[in-house]
Amino acid sequence: SLLVVTPPSGRNDDSNNNRERKVGKEVISKGPGAAFQMFVLMEDLLDKLKLLNYEEEVLRKNNMKALSRHYFAIPTNPGEQFYMFSTLAAWMINKAGHDFEQPQEYDDPNATLSSILSKLRAFGGLVDFPPSKLKAGHGEHVCYVLDSLAEEALKHTGFSWKRPIYPTEELEEESVMEDDAELTLNKLEEEVVEDAEDYEEENYIDLEALKAQTHKMEVGDSAKPEEILESTTDAAEWNLEVERVLPHLKVTIRTDNKDWRIHVDQMHQHKEGIETSLKETKGYLDKLQDEITRNLEKVNSREKYINNQLEHLVQEYRTVQAQLSEAKERYQQGSGGVTERTRILSEITEELEKVKQEMEEKGSSMTDGAPVVKIKQALTKLKQEIIQMDIRIGVVEHTLLQANLKEKSNMTRDMHATMIPESAIGGY
Repeated sequence: SLLVVTPPSGRNDDSNNNRERKVGKEVISKGPGAAFQMFVLMEDLLDKLKLLNYEEEVLRKNNMKALSRHYFAIPTNPGEQFYMFSTLAAWMINKAGHDFEQPQEYDDPNATLSSILSKLRAFGGLVDFPPSKLKAGHGEHVCYVLDSLAEEALKHTGFSWKRPIYPTEELEEESVMEDDAELTLNKLEEEVVEDAEDYEEENYIDLEALKAQTHKMEVGDSAKPEEILESTTDAAEWNLEVERVLPHLKVTIRTDNKDWRIHVDQMHQHKEGIETSLKETKGYLDKLQDEITRNLEKVNSREKYINNQLEHLVQEYRTVQAQLSEAKERYQQGSGGVTERTRILSEITEELEKVKQEMEEKGSSMTDGAPVVKIKQALTKLKQEIIQMDIRIGVVEHTLLQANLKEKSNMTRDMHATMIPESAIGGY
């Protein structure tokens, strides 16, 4: 059995609400334009670098390319951007009056970043982010660090922002330009009018000359020839020329698909084709309709016959279907009981397995001869130790007995030694 511990929902809701409030406050404090502040900061940084003359002192010296407006705001090449960042930071720190070694390409980036941030803290800058934010070589923190160092460098060089001075002559030039523009527009209108007049003069037709020319032609046509005109050409040559020129004199009319006559002809042709095909298809359709009606009548009659013949079977089928539905319901009920009993059976089998395991462990411990062997070995060892102890006890008893005997012999000898002189003295 598994125990699932769930924390109270109230604490989670409170923590989620607090988190949402914090996120909402951050969004409100930063505003919707916070994502683009980095680009504005980069543009300001580029202006400050130009004021510090970084093009001459950094780019040409290190053979580098000029920075774009959004160089440190957009990721392009992390390695190149990080090297440019470290180079500019070291140069601006030196510009601000602090000694800082120019970083090389193969230096440790962590050491370089920590030294740059320590210098920034020494200038009084706020560093509330880890150095790993600067490893990418781009982003808001990179722009912030470079902008802060540029500010310090400008302060050290004595630069101060002043109000812009607007020249007054530019306004006069603008007014003059406007006058010129107005003059050019007027001139353009005059030129357009002159061109139109020239065009009309060129297209002008001299009606008097045309009338005189037509009068001369009428007079020439009305005059009769004084002599009879006779043809001097040969008939054979004339026929040859006619045969040669005749193919070129044929007029071929190209058919235009957009001509209404062609469309009318096509409509008539299609109409005739439709009428002819309609006559044939109408006969086929009539025959098909008759066959379909006959087949439907046959089907209806057969259906009625089958319904009459199979009515009792249909009733039996309905009763059997009702019985089947009842059997399904009973089966569902029984299956529910079976699932419950199978669950109980699984629990009982689990308990039985546990009991079997315990019995096997106890049986194995009872039938195992290792403890008996160990007991026998211990008994033999005890017997050997008892024998050794008995021998030692016997030796000790023997030594004690000898010591006692020796002591008794010494005592008797001493007693005899003391008794002999007394007897001798008494004899004298």
